[in-house]
Amino acid sequence: MENPEVAVSSCSAHDDENLSSYKRHSSVSQEALLEDQLRRKLKFFFMNPCEKFWARGRKPWKLGIQLLKIVMVTVQLVVFGLSNQMVVAFKEENTVAFKHLFLKGYMDRMDDTYAVYTQTDVYDQIFFAINQYLQLPNISVGNHAYEKRGAEETPLAVCQQFYKRGIICPGNDTFDIDPEIVTDCLYIEPTTSLHNATMGKHNLNFTLDFPRLVAVQLMFNLKAINLQTVRHHELPDCYDFTLRIVFDNKAHSGRIKISLDNDIAIRECKDWHVSGSIQKNTHYMMIFDAFVILTCLTSLILCTRSVIKGIWLQREFVSFFLYYYKKEVSFNDQMEFVNGWYILIIVSDVLTIVGSTLKMEIQAKSLTSYDVCSILLGISTMLVWLGVIRYLGFFQKYNVRISWDLHIVASHPNTASSITQCNEVLLLCCYDLPGLLLLWMDCTGTIPREVSHSEHGF
Repeated sequence: MENPEVAVSSCSAHDDENLSSYKRHSSVSQEALLEDQLRRKLKFFFMNPCEKFWARGRKPWKLGIQLLKIVMVTVQLVVFGLSNQMVVAFKEENTVAFKHLFLKGYMDRMDDTYAVYTQTDVYDQIFFAINQYLQLPNISVGNHAYEKRGAEETPLAVCQQFYKRGIICPGNDTFDIDPEIVTDCLYIEPTTSLHNATMGKHNLNFTLDFPRLVAVQLMFNLKAINLQTVRHHELPDCYDFTLRIVFDNKAHSGRIKISLDNDIAIRECKDWHVSGSIQKNTHYMMIFDAFVILTCLTSLILCTRSVIKGIWLQREFVSFFLYYYKKEVSFNDQMEFVNGWYILIIVSDVLTIVGSTLKMEIQAKSLTSYDVCSILLGISTMLVWLGVIRYLGFFQKYNVRISWDLHIVASHPNTASSITQCNEVLLLCCYDLPGLLLLWMDCTGTIPREVSHSEHGF
């Protein structure tokens, strides 16, 4: 007769074996299921927009937004550039006018050769500039005026810099010098009456010690209003000019170089009145700028979401390999989940949003940061156009041709850091813009898939 304890024990062992086998098979099947799910996620993540549309029918919205953004930011930059052109022209023309007004005998393109060689010429140049400054309201054809601080006009400062002590005897090959620089200034009020006479040494008590002289500087401030913007339905800006005429004698070579520097600040005019509708076009441009900001904000959200999804998938991939295969994923493989093109687009979106906001403030005459706005919009537009290369790379024939064209541009002689190379890259992107339209039509199914495959090599 069979022992019941032995029978029970054998049945229990058999059940334990079946249970462990079931758990083992269950664990293997679960691992295979997780691996299959992760493989599908990875495959879909690394698809291009066209493949994602064909796989799940998901519209390539980021591609469409980038296509719209390219047109919008380019139009925005061109319009702002045309407006900023008047500002740049006004700055340059005023600087040229000041050189002709305050530098005796100055002619265009003489900046490198304009100098004096005798003591009499130095005095003549200094007093000529002073007299021109005092007579400015009567001789200038522009709307220039003296700067006011409160109720008083700011004076012109004549400052000479010289060595504290200097006894120079070239004939005896001796000298005794203290190299400490001493500055002595003379201030001349714009209200100084000339009484139909010219200002000179006899009524200024102004002398120069040429052996010790290092430099002479004439410094004064002027103001003007850029009225030409009225014709373009924009409110004029007020300009502050800080002028400095420098007589450079540091070399003591017998040649004193003369230069005029003009530092310009643009300010909002305090009180203004223009008859008629002056800002009828500004409202439309501000609406357009607001739409650009909205488009870039949408692009920023979509690209940021894609980057975050990539980081999540990266962590899941690393954890899966570490748990199931006891292996660590290398840093280079982890960086495959971070799309550099999305980072580029995010940076361009941020720059465009900030630049567009500044542009709206400039149009509303709340700010006058033309240079900062130009830099932001210019860099953002360049980055947007560079982003075109990513989408054009989805076409095989475009990818090959772009690589070849970029190789030609990079190997262009003597243009590694020149504007010519940048222009060629921009022209390349403009030439390939129809490819973006074709890509959008291909991805959204507007073009039959058979035609697109045979045409583009997919």
